[in-house]
Amino acid sequence: MRLVCETSDIVLRPSIATIGFFDGVHRGHRYLIEQVCEVAAMRGLASAVITFPIHPRQVMCSDYHPALLTTCDEKISLLAETGIDYCMMLDFTPEVARLSARQFMAVLKERYLIEVLVIGYDHRFGHNRSEGFDDYVRYGKELGIEVLLAHAYYYNKEKTGSTVSSSLIRHLLLKGNVSAAAEYLGYGFFLGGTVVGGYQVGRKIGFPTANLRVDSPDKIIPSDGVYAVYVSLDGMRYGGMLSIGYRPTLANGTDRSIEVNIFHFDADIYDRPMQVSFVRYMRPEQKFNTVEELIARIRRDEEEINSVLSMSTSSIRQER
Repeated sequence: MRLVCETSDIVLRPSIATIGFFDGVHRGHRYLIEQVCEVAAMRGLASAVITFPIHPRQVMCSDYHPALLTTCDEKISLLAETGIDYCMMLDFTPEVARLSARQFMAVLKERYLIEVLVIGYDHRFGHNRSEGFDDYVRYGKELGIEVLLAHAYYYNKEKTGSTVSSSLIRHLLLKGNVSAAAEYLGYGFFLGGTVVGGYQVGRKIGFPTANLRVDSPDKIIPSDGVYAVYVSLDGMRYGGMLSIGYRPTLANGTDRSIEVNIFHFDADIYDRPMQVSFVRYMRPEQKFNTVEELIARIRRDEEEINSVLSMSTSSIRQER
């Protein structure tokens, strides 16, 4: 996949493209991109996605803070896995926001050589998003762009119920339902960041933890609680138990923390990049009467999470 930005000097091939923010690059997005790639192959065109580095609402509302499934870099990496030829990263400026759908399509035709535009089943674009598919088809005929309507994606084979959406996945994560979120994403939701110093309490009670400072302030954080996770460090993957919350038993103040005890690992990793991938929600954050009760509960967590991760690894092997 080639990344095309406003300043790129890449010589583009005529393309079939689809437009969207693609937060999370979930199963629904991938199904849409598969349709683009299939038509591109049949017609001898390049395949492309047209997306934006920041959420369009941030341009329109300066005080809007999105809760994103993926950062821009993470989105680009996930899009690269789809087999698409081009990722066209357009700067969404106030000037772009004021363009009508027809004006925007003209830019796609003239500057990016878009020959065919595939519209997601519920997608709208252009100023105020006031126009719809029939309008896009009419503008396309005037501009020389063929406009196609994509098939909707349903997670279940019966094609009933809700379609997959980034909003649905965010709702699940805020409820702590990381397992269901993974089903819709097609991968385990993950957080990336840097290991920072903490209170060192975990080490004192026999369960040292790495405190994660998430790279992006706009990244969504799952609800408070204890989770089974995988931890990626320096190209290696480890099992771990992760806690999100305020450590009420230890009265560590009002700072919300993300800390993970990494199984079978003991090294100084301060200031190093780390990624945690969520597998299952285990229990809510609790306040215990004594530190001894907390330690006993953590030991149970460790045993239960090891069992969960063992089953998760077995499931992955069977799928392969």
